[in-house]
Order: sequence, then structure tokens, then C-alpha cells
Amino acid sequence: MNSLTFTKEQIEEMIAHVDALAPLEACGLLAGKNSSVEKVLTVTNQARSKVRYAMDPIEQLNAFEWIETSGLEILGIFHSHPAGPEIVSPTDIAEARYPVVYVVLSCAKNSWRARGFWIENGNFSEVELQVV
Repeated sequence: MNSLTFTKEQIEEMIAHVDALAPLEACGLLAGKNSSVEKVLTVTNQARSKVRYAMDPIEQLNAFEWIETSGLEILGIFHSHPAGPEIVSPTDIAEARYPVVYVVLSCAKNSWRARGFWIENGNFSEVELQVV
């Protein structure tokens, strides 16, 4: 996937979620079709950590079921790096399990920034995030 398209409101929804939980990492799923996000689904970070996330398995399963019954696809997984880095971490790369865009929201100088990444075979490349 070369790009992922969001509305301004969806970006704001992700930022509000991760900002509310900082300094802990926050996470969620992105659902939609044809590289266009239609729904942001927040999921509890069961790890409750400043440097790691693990989606609550029941919430994740419920989100997967909602996505499927809504006729959508899982396009991405988002999580925060409240203290950086602005890219995927070695742990993110090692634990990537799905062929989706991984969106990292990082905070620098009290401002959140979102970047997308495709992770495959232990490598990553940046994916353009478009806001319409």
C-alpha cells in the first residue's frame, strides 16, 4: 500500500485518544476500503506502558468482528510514541503481524505528528498519509 487517506476529523480523533492517555502508549485499528479510512476504532493498551502496546484481546476481537460485519477491511493499526521516536521501533517491527499500514503518532514540543509505515520481512518503508 502506497498511501492511506484520512479525514481531518479522523486524525483529530486519533490524536485526542493518544493525547488523553499520554504518557502511556495508546493504540487502535483503522478500518475502511481501498486505502481510505472510514472508521477509527480505539482499543485499550493492555500493557499500560510508556514504551509498549498490547491491544486488549477482547476489544481487538470485537473490533475485528465489527469491521467484518460492516463490510470493511483492516487498513491499519495505530499507536503512539509519546516520547518518540517518530518511526517504528525495533519492537514494532519484530511484533508486526498484519499486512496493514502501521501509523505511529509521536509527540515533540507538545505537538502530535502521524506517520505511516509498511512493515514486511523485518524491514519498513514509509507510507504517505493523506488528509482530505
